Amino acid sequence: MAPWVVVSLRLVYWMLLRVFGWLTLLSRSDAAKNAEILLLRHQLAVLQRQVKTPRLSWADRALLSGLARLLPAGHVRRLRLIVSPRTLLRWHAYLVKRRWTFQCRGPGRPRTAATIRRLVLQMARENSVWGYRRIAGELAGLGYRVGPSTVWAILKSAGVDPAPLRSGQTWRQFLAAQADSIVAADFFHVDTAFLRRLYVLFVIEHGTRRVHLAGVTAHPTGDWAVQQVRNLLMNLQDHCAARAWKFLVRDRDAKYTAAFDAVFTAIGVRIILTPIRAPRANAIAERWIGSVRRECLDQMLIVGRRHLVRVLTEYLDHYNDHRPHRGLDQRSPNRRADPLSVADPAKSIGVIRRDRLGGLIHEYAQVA
Repeated sequence: MAPWVVVSLRLVYWMLLRVFGWLTLLSRSDAAKNAEILLLRHQLAVLQRQVKTPRLSWADRALLSGLARLLPAGHVRRLRLIVSPRTLLRWHAYLVKRRWTFQCRGPGRPRTAATIRRLVLQMARENSVWGYRRIAGELAGLGYRVGPSTVWAILKSAGVDPAPLRSGQTWRQFLAAQADSIVAADFFHVDTAFLRRLYVLFVIEHGTRRVHLAGVTAHPTGDWAVQQVRNLLMNLQDHCAARAWKFLVRDRDAKYTAAFDAVFTAIGVRIILTPIRAPRANAIAERWIGSVRRECLDQMLIVGRRHLVRVLTEYLDHYNDHRPHRGLDQRSPNRRADPLSVADPAKSIGVIRRDRLGGLIHEYAQVA
């Protein structure tokens, strides 16, 4: 049904309701009608003092215009109406304009789809050296035929600078690119149940947060530390991440001898010394020491060296393969490249729990 037909039917229906309402006035006396007129005039005067610009619907405008034509000439100006005669003429002019004015489609090409706009901005944000033509070519490879001028217009409207002006790396990008080539080494001690102190040497990768246990001893010396890192590098000689190591961060402990540094410099690793009494300079290693103490060592008694090695081996297996990390988007170090699985709660079969270290640590997984 055409819109003008719907409007006409609504107007006729509304006018019929008003006509039947007026017919009921015939049964009233003249005194009651005069009292009602005075009452309504006073209400109108009160409303005009409070409301400056009342909002009228199209039906109100049609009724007021029709009734105003029934009044004698010049009588409309003496009434306290909420609209003026000039307003009635303006409404009529607007109807004439709507009658003889047709909407036409504006000139120009259609607007670029929102999906393509988001994709262009994403590529520009993630690839700071890509220009307009490079982004247009990448979109063409994805099946979107977008001209370089369109890409330029999208980036300009979003306030994104051209490639030469946005090609500089941010600190976050710079540190993330350097993290994969940095490792840190450190010692920490554990007091056993018989008040014997054991020392643990470990290496942690900055990029993956993967931890490698180098050795545990009650009498750490420079020669012992050298032999432990040699054994560690031999075990990791086939590990792809070890071949990417370029920097080793360590403190100035006397147990790190020149022979210790020579083991790493022989494979092309540069030694970075932290300032004196500045543990925050080796913050990632210190953060892991805090984690292993809070989650494991502070909640159990260690009997001896063999017991400590077994506990740390079990914890490292949990830490590297299962424990989520905020810096890795809630993935574990060994699974940081795996996509996160999204489970449907309505279709979930169930969750199983696996206990580690005698129930001290729990791991959860979906039922296969």
